[in-house]
Amino acid sequence: MNHRPHALFAMRPGLESKLFDLAALDRLTALAGIDTALVVNDFTTGPAREALARTEVLISGWDCPPLDATVLAAAPRLRAVVHAAGSVKHHITQACWDRGIQVTSAAGANAVPVAEYTLATIILANKRVLPIQDRYRSTQRPHDWMDWCTLHPEMGNYRRTIGIIGYSQVGRRVVEMLAGLDVDVLVHDPYLDPAEAEREGITLAPLDDLVAGCDVVSLHAPATAETWHLMDRRRLALMKDGATLINTARGALVDEGALVDELRSGRIWAVVDVTDPETPPAGSLLYELPNLLLTPHIAGSLGGELRRIGDHAVDELARYAAGQPFVNPVLPQQLAQIA
Repeated sequence: MNHRPHALFAMRPGLESKLFDLAALDRLTALAGIDTALVVNDFTTGPAREALARTEVLISGWDCPPLDATVLAAAPRLRAVVHAAGSVKHHITQACWDRGIQVTSAAGANAVPVAEYTLATIILANKRVLPIQDRYRSTQRPHDWMDWCTLHPEMGNYRRTIGIIGYSQVGRRVVEMLAGLDVDVLVHDPYLDPAEAEREGITLAPLDDLVAGCDVVSLHAPATAETWHLMDRRRLALMKDGATLINTARGALVDEGALVDELRSGRIWAVVDVTDPETPPAGSLLYELPNLLLTPHIAGSLGGELRRIGDHAVDELARYAAGQPFVNPVLPQQLAQIA
């Protein structure tokens, strides 16, 4: 039998209206006692502390403050955090694990648009859309299709080799999507069991071999001490001439100075959706390089895609209210392997 827990939005004010449409809000209020007009991103205010005192389920999102021991002391009834976003590393602290609070994340839902973006940029990169667009605009004259074949004899996706670094929720989806193309796929992930890879038909490769042998190298690993500058100067130099690096994971995975040098040489291409720092400083060459597609962290859920995350959060709340386990729980032992 379902019980109706008290819940509280903890996220950037205004975000809730983008995550939850009217139908989702109706479901949410039927499942839980929640004031949908109260959205907090500061747990020290009077209204926030009053709400925390009776909250059993926190529905968190971007800009949720850390749930440290002080916050938890003000939330004695808190038993679960339903995160309506991806990574929980910004706000779930050791105090949460010590209390035994259940945590779930919408990382799987957010993985969908990231994988779609990755697939699209793989296809466009191999079709050499960036240089062809630039040449077409600059010459403003007719071109025969043979002209493009002469300029870019390697263009196209047929029989290309795609390397996926990190068999994460995003990496896994990209591999699944690539199954519809006539391409070969190599995967590197130190946490992926070879027996599991064999069962799933995944071809594993050592990292350096993957980087050196692929036409596209796409990053889907978390930012950890082990992955910091995973694509450093030495490893970037291993990439094939004309290969493309795609980063939709974290900017810290790439030595950006080394990447800029490689791009300035004209030897490789890149698609960069995440940087370190997150917004490159004014005057950065990343804004100017013609063989780089630079986007401002848009691969993840935006616009209407946020509704998928909201629906996922409501689904997880429904499972909690019914006494069922979360479909996408986050466990403390997973933190080293997730974004």
